[in-house]
Parts: sequence; C-alpha cells; structure tokens
Amino acid sequence: MTNIADRLDQTIDRAIAEKRIVGSVLMVRRNGRALYEKAHGLADREAGRPMTMDAIFRLSSLTKPIVATTVLAMVDAGRLRLDDLVTKHLPAFKPRLADGRVPDITIHHLLTHTSGLRSGPILTDAETVAGFNKWHLSNDDMLARIAALPLQFVPGSAWAYGVSTDVIGVIVGKLVDGTLEDAVRQYVADPLGMVDSRFSVTDPARLTAAYGDGVDGAVLMSDPHIVSSPFGTLTYEPSRIFDVSAFQSAGGGMAGTGPDTMALLEALRIGGGDVLGHETAAVGLANQTPQLPYAQAPGWGFSYIGAWLDDPKVAQSPAAAGTNRWGGVYGHNWFVDRANGLTVVSMSNTGLEGCDGPFKDQIRDAVYAGL
Repeated sequence: MTNIADRLDQTIDRAIAEKRIVGSVLMVRRNGRALYEKAHGLADREAGRPMTMDAIFRLSSLTKPIVATTVLAMVDAGRLRLDDLVTKHLPAFKPRLADGRVPDITIHHLLTHTSGLRSGPILTDAETVAGFNKWHLSNDDMLARIAALPLQFVPGSAWAYGVSTDVIGVIVGKLVDGTLEDAVRQYVADPLGMVDSRFSVTDPARLTAAYGDGVDGAVLMSDPHIVSSPFGTLTYEPSRIFDVSAFQSAGGGMAGTGPDTMALLEALRIGGGDVLGHETAAVGLANQTPQLPYAQAPGWGFSYIGAWLDDPKVAQSPAAAGTNRWGGVYGHNWFVDRANGLTVVSMSNTGLEGCDGPFKDQIRDAVYAGL
C-alpha cells in the first residue's frame, strides 16, 4: 500500500514537473503528530533558490483567519462583542442600501462576509489614470470610500466575499491604540510564536518569488500582474509587501510561513491553545451562516475562520462535516478536520493553481487516501 508520504510526494512532484507549481511547503498533522513536513521545488526559479520549510510567502487571504482569531481573542478579553454594531467603533461608517436605507452592520456580519459590503472601485478614474496607489490611503479615507459603495444586500441575508475583513482590521487597530499588526502580535502571533507573521517581510532572503498561472506553465509575476479567473479579474501586486506605508489589509496584507500558519490552525483545532478559550474556539470553527443554505458554495457554509463543510456529499469532499478550509490567492490552501484530527497547510508560490486549481483537491485527496 502506498503511504501518505509517497502519495503526497508524487502529487507535488507531478505538479512541479507539469510546471503548474514552482515550489511548495506542505505540512500535515494528525492529532498533533507530524505525518508530513516537506519543502519541494524552488522558492525563486530565476535565482535557482530551493524552497525551504521556513520560506516566507505573501499570505493573501491566509491573513483573514489570523485577524479573525485576533478578533475572537479580543472578545475573550472583553474588548468587543460579536454583536457590537460597527458604528459603536466607527461612528462615521454608515454604508447605504440601494434604496438609501442605512442598516445595522455588526462585527458578526463582518467576520462572516454577510455584511453586504462589496469590493468595488476605491479610486476615481482620474486617480487611476494618474497612477495613484490605493494602499496609501489613510484608514479613514479607505473606510470612507468603502462606505460610499452601495451595499449589495441587507446584512445577514446573503454571503459575498469582499472588504468586510479590512473594515474589522481598522477597528482592531483602534482598540489597541495602534495598528492592526500591534493587535495581531499582542493577541495571536506572539503568544503562538508566529515570528514571521507580519505586514512586512521579516527576512527578505527567505521571501519566495511570486508566480502566476500561464499557458505553458507558471510565469514570474509582473507588478501589477493581472489574470482572469472564475472569480473575475484579479490584480496581484507582489511589491506591496515591501511598502511599509501601505494600508494594513486584514483581508490579505500579511506575509508569513507554513509553520506559522500551522501554529495558528493547530491552536484552533485543539480548542484555542494559548490564545482562545475552548468555547470561543468552538464558536470560531462552527457554522455561522445557518440561515444561508450553502452560503459559500454547494455543500459549504461559513464560520468565523473560513468555509465550513456542511454536506460532504454535495461538496464532493472526503473530509468530515464541520471541516474548515480556506486559501490564499498567491497559491495557498489549508483545512482543519477536527473529526479526523487533521490539520493541513499547503503553501505554494504559484497562484491560482496552489489556491484554487486542481492542486488543492489533489493534495486533499492524497491526504485522505493515505490515512
């Protein structure tokens, strides 16, 4: 019988040979025991630099569960409540529905992407033509522009991925009288030893190059790098992670490593670790969109941490009901299957393949087939 390590080696080696992935870091733990921890391929193809376990990646949406856990830790600490109105913390933030009404939006709505907030043009046409950098907007300006976009729906009535997490990031920074990174470090990163999880690069020599899907295999990203995807047009900005003055985006602005991400997810799996109480951790991983059948995708709802597996058969997943998963558009994916004691972190330097291409499900299927 082929064991799990052989299956995963074959899956990753094939993806690299087919030029779908340039390099990867994969970690699999069951009940806390490492079943697989290995780096494959190249961190920087042009420089010939091999991938290493401590390679630093642009986290993109792997930032979201870090910030969500920070919010939950602050709930435990009494700094805010999940049912708080956003206006309690941001009195001027009052986006409107298309009919002009100003509905109540809560912290819960922000964390579950049920706020109705939409991703839209933050800059004016003139600013775009002039090459203005939207990441240089102040927190207040960014919020004002987000609030100026009409809400897509009444909060709580639907699910739409967007800028909700960026709004909550500003709230979190204000609550610690500092920056979002200050809050992340205080409540999550420092207690868990996530030494590279920052809104900057702690060691540029370990940062991976960024690659994008190409017709003939992965290509080195330009800056900006624009791709068409099933989710619409995506614009990558690989150099943003070096911009210390950039808006600290809770939705996707951090850098970090595979081991850092594993430390966070394992803390959640075991019931909160050093950062959350058991009840809060359970709430964080529970379905928070029961009013929306299949909120995120067929068979999936949404927790505070990521997508929540409601119906494995409908979702065509071998994972157990209640599994949480999410990804990062630069090439990452993770899942936590508490019923099976599994935590899996798949990092790559190639998007979208590592995040939403066949590679994601091939890794998942190899894990379950090898158990």
